[in-house]
Amino acid sequence: MKKSKIKIYIVLFIIFSLGMYSCSENEKINPERQNGILNLPAELFNYSNIVFPSHFSDPDLHGGAENSILDNDNTPTTNQITDAGATLGRVLFYDRKLSQNGRVACASCHVQNKGFSDPKILSEGFQGGTTRRHSMGLTNARFYGKGKFFWDERAATLEEQVLMPIQDEIEMGLTLDTLVARIEATDYYKPLFEDAFGNQTVTTDRISKALAQFVRSLVSYESKFDIGRATVNKATEPFGNFSEEENLGKMLFLDAFPLRGLGCTTCHGTEAFITPQKSTNNGLDLESITDLGVFETTGNQIDIGTFKTPSLRNVALRAPYMHDGRFATLEQVIEHYNSGIQAHPNLERILKDSAGNPRRMNLSQEEKSALVAFLKTLTDTKFVEDEKFSNPFR
Repeated sequence: MKKSKIKIYIVLFIIFSLGMYSCSENEKINPERQNGILNLPAELFNYSNIVFPSHFSDPDLHGGAENSILDNDNTPTTNQITDAGATLGRVLFYDRKLSQNGRVACASCHVQNKGFSDPKILSEGFQGGTTRRHSMGLTNARFYGKGKFFWDERAATLEEQVLMPIQDEIEMGLTLDTLVARIEATDYYKPLFEDAFGNQTVTTDRISKALAQFVRSLVSYESKFDIGRATVNKATEPFGNFSEEENLGKMLFLDAFPLRGLGCTTCHGTEAFITPQKSTNNGLDLESITDLGVFETTGNQIDIGTFKTPSLRNVALRAPYMHDGRFATLEQVIEHYNSGIQAHPNLERILKDSAGNPRRMNLSQEEKSALVAFLKTLTDTKFVEDEKFSNPFR
């Protein structure tokens, strides 16, 4: 980015901080809520040309090249990630101006150091109301091959999803017309749109594409797991950088059931640890009453009580857990699978025993602790501290 543009940004923000942002009285945004001056690098961060580890191209643990991480990329050909597009998306993602009263941004419910999830059970909207479900972590959202978003998969694409919270009456409370008008009236967006799209024209399509590019750029690939994985041919081999406990947990998680493992990869497949192609029911409840999950979108009986499964990357940072945030710790999650699975009519097959009843895994305390230790190796400190994913309003 040219130095002249940086000077333009600084001048425009000084004007903005002096309260010269113009819009109708009921749409005024408190400049203090913009967290200072926009801080963007002179040269754009690299979002588009990332060299992923070789195991991102490896087949799923249970075979089939179509099940590699990269083969489940849901990026459309019409919205490939560019450095300028993701930069614009980053600013939009953190801009509180995208909510009616300037109180919240997308990042308010998707916090970087929490794996882009929310430490609250239910997220708080622009007027203090709470969301219906817990905010899903966004790590590796790009590699949900089915390409649908939200717990109930009501958004057919990420491009559709990113606009929905902005319009939601609880979350951010804007109409799309107001959204476009605000962005058009904000001078620091003009060069960002020009860089990303070739001119300064603001449209909802461009806003959605830029936000989607930024969200798809949120890929974690430098965890302790990835470091160990680079030293072996297969993920099921012991990792030299893992403790004995971590390798035990990895074996229990990755190996197939009823061999040495528990079959966890049935619902957390590929080494992105995300179910690529389907929603699942993991036996949280005996029946679904108040939240019918994906059924609310499809109307298909087999989808009652099923939910999209997010990636487990950075899961140790993302408490609380499940679509309703019912579990406060990883230990509670493991105990659910060990002894608490309920006989829901749509319970995932791998969670049933040979008689069709909920499995009881009868794990020892050592094994439960090992599973937690393994899940913690999926934490990517570089990712959750990376400036290119951080708040630019500083």
